[in-house]
Amino acid sequence: MSDRFDCKNCNESLYGRKYILAEDNPHCIPCYDRLYANTCQECKEIIGHNAKELFYEDRHYHEHCFRCFRCDRSLADEPFTSQDDALVCSDCYRNEFSSKCVACDKTVMPGSRMLEYDGSTWHEDCFACHACEKPIGTEAFIPDKNNYYCMPCYEGRFAPQCSHCKKALTKGGVTYKDEVWHKECFLCTGCKTPLAGQPFTSQGESPYCVKCFSNLYAKKCAGCNTAITGFGDGKYVSFQERQWHQPCFKCSRCSVSLVGSGFFPDRDLILACTSPSGPN
Repeated sequence: MSDRFDCKNCNESLYGRKYILAEDNPHCIPCYDRLYANTCQECKEIIGHNAKELFYEDRHYHEHCFRCFRCDRSLADEPFTSQDDALVCSDCYRNEFSSKCVACDKTVMPGSRMLEYDGSTWHEDCFACHACEKPIGTEAFIPDKNNYYCMPCYEGRFAPQCSHCKKALTKGGVTYKDEVWHKECFLCTGCKTPLAGQPFTSQGESPYCVKCFSNLYAKKCAGCNTAITGFGDGKYVSFQERQWHQPCFKCSRCSVSLVGSGFFPDRDLILACTSPSGPN
C-alpha cells in the first residue's frame, strides 16, 4: 500500500488534486487560501491563489480593486499617490490637492521643485525677481508689497545709501541728522570709535564720543575742573563766563549747595548769602 499524501490542514487526500506547498507542507487550495492568502484592502475579500495581487505600503489589493477612489481609474500601470489611506491617480491629486503657482497659475505637480513663501507657492523657475526677471531660486530676496527682488536689484533701486561708504543699507543701521549709516560706519570724528549704541554728542555736523568731545570742546567746571559734557545729570550752572556742574556749585567757604539759593561773588569766590563772612 502506497504512502498517503494528504493536506497538512484538513488531512484530505491530495492525489489527483491541485495543492500548494506552504512552510514545506502541502495544502489543498481551500485550506491554503483560508490560511495564507491576504485580504484585499478595498473589497475585504480573500485574494485567492490564482488572482493577481498588488501590494502597496503593507496593504494588499486585487488587481481590479487597485483603483483611484476619485475617478475609479485602474492604477495597476499608472502613477499614483495616497490621500488619507485612499489611492489617488496623479490627475485627480493634481486637480484636487496640488497647489497652483501664483505666477503662471498652473498646477505645481507633486514631487516637482517648488518654493513656498507667506502662504503662496511657485514653480522654482517662476519665482523670479520683479526687476531683472531672473529666477531667485534659493538666493536671498527682499519682499516689497506684492513683488520680490533679488538683493542686487533691491539694493540698486530701493535701499538707502550709507552716508559714509555709499553702499546700500539693507538692514538695521543708524539715523543721524536725517542721514543713515551702517552701524560699523557711524564713527566718532575724533578717535573713529563706533558710536552705535553708545552715548555721543556733536559739534556742528560732526558726531563725537564723550571722551573726544570733552577733550576738544567741553567747558571745564570751575569747581572740579573736569569737562561739562551734558551727559549723566546733564545740568550745569553758568555765571560770569564760568560754569559748574550743579553738584559742584557750592559756597566756597561752607560748601553748602548754591543751586536755587542766593549767592554773591567775592573776587574768584562764590559765597552763600548766609555765609559767616557774607553780608547781613
